[in-house]
Amino acid sequence: MKFVSTRARNEKKEYTAAEVIKQGLAPDGGLFVPTEIPALTAEDLDRLAGMTYPQRAAEIMGLYLTDYTAEELLNAANLAYGAPKFPENNPTPITKVGSLEILELWHGPTSAFKDMALQIMPHLLSMALEKTGETRDALILVATSGDTGKAALEGYADVPRVRIHVFYPTDGVSRIQKKQMATQQGSNVNVTAITGNFDDAQSGVKAIFADSEMAELLDKEGLFLSSANSINWGRLVPQVVYYISAYCDLMNAGRLNKGDLMDVVVPTGNFGNIFACCLAKRMGLPVGKMICASNQNNVLTDFINNGVYDRRRTFYQTVSPSMDILISSNLERLLWLVAGPEKCASYMEALAKDGVYTVDEQVLEAVQAEFAAYFCDEALTKNVLREFHENLFYLADTHTAVALSAAESYRRSLDEKRTVLVASTASPYKFSPAVLESLGKDVPEDGFEALRSLQKISGIPAPARLAALEQAEDRFTEVIAPQDMKSAVLAFARS
Repeated sequence: MKFVSTRARNEKKEYTAAEVIKQGLAPDGGLFVPTEIPALTAEDLDRLAGMTYPQRAAEIMGLYLTDYTAEELLNAANLAYGAPKFPENNPTPITKVGSLEILELWHGPTSAFKDMALQIMPHLLSMALEKTGETRDALILVATSGDTGKAALEGYADVPRVRIHVFYPTDGVSRIQKKQMATQQGSNVNVTAITGNFDDAQSGVKAIFADSEMAELLDKEGLFLSSANSINWGRLVPQVVYYISAYCDLMNAGRLNKGDLMDVVVPTGNFGNIFACCLAKRMGLPVGKMICASNQNNVLTDFINNGVYDRRRTFYQTVSPSMDILISSNLERLLWLVAGPEKCASYMEALAKDGVYTVDEQVLEAVQAEFAAYFCDEALTKNVLREFHENLFYLADTHTAVALSAAESYRRSLDEKRTVLVASTASPYKFSPAVLESLGKDVPEDGFEALRSLQKISGIPAPARLAALEQAEDRFTEVIAPQDMKSAVLAFARS
């Protein structure tokens, strides 16, 4: 399997899986995509249904990562998804709530779905350095809206030959998320808050990647840049696994017959999680519609419904901060698939220059054939969260509540009964104050007091690692302007 850049027009340079995982971003600023999508047959589904999650992960990732051996991938998957990091034998449980199937992706060490990729990705990168003969160490740069940062820090902490620097918007993450990052242990980690929002952090990271002078300076330090955001293929391909695995689990439970269509609802800001589902569908997984669920920052909803992507709009800080994004990087990969490299590159140029692009009717029809989109504002997010808790005894976090709202809207549009799978992306305890407010309860000023209050109300124990954060000492407290990110990276590289 080879990979190319989404922005490659005439020059079609191809890369191996190890090369794209090592580099993260293509030299031209594009994202890496596979030259072909491997097929998944009905017989493959039968075989996968009889496997453990690590076995499924090794098998499915191996279809894309063809320069890794089956033994290497299985060993990495066992290390990533076994106990004590995930519940033994079941890292991705599915809970039936009313007429919906809820895929809980947050039972890992940082209580967010990002663990599903970022526990295995460090193993893939370490092997990539060896496979490519790289003599320098990797410096991972991460822009986070909350969950990716901690998951990446946890995954890469003290990994040999890797350093990691995370940037997050100082007022754009929850109290628990900030505490998770500020207290991170590890000799190879650094965390910096910035003024501004997630898009400022993401743009700053992309600018550093595109800076040739920066590359030369880091090279002198024996370092090269790589990424752990979903722009990196090594982050995206593990996410394909859990959609295929969920289908197998539903078959095994008798809640879905092989070949039946499964619609999937995903709360998303950067479009990576839902694009992983798109890949699974194109491989042959019987997925019907993919429903993109957005919060008040509804740039993706507008694009899917009318074909105009316009980031020139008001940015909202919401109760679902991990989705507070106006530049959805992974949408570029979908555009490459449905529009081709020439149009994709022109759209990205227009977005960078003017902040907006419009796709033609043919491209829009191709997008709408696979995707539907809904969004909900703050009031609706809170109402849905409260209704699911009161009526169906299910406690969701604020991001999952956005998806539950979209799922309900989508089901009302159907004339037939279909299996609808909802991706649940975080523990409610990561956002205790917002969840308490949604439930109509008093909200303590202290985030950990809010966690204890929510635990008392719900009767559901909080994840032990979140509760223990209260006693942890902050290591990282610096806040800088976005324009100072390059200097901060250089200082870390030279430290």
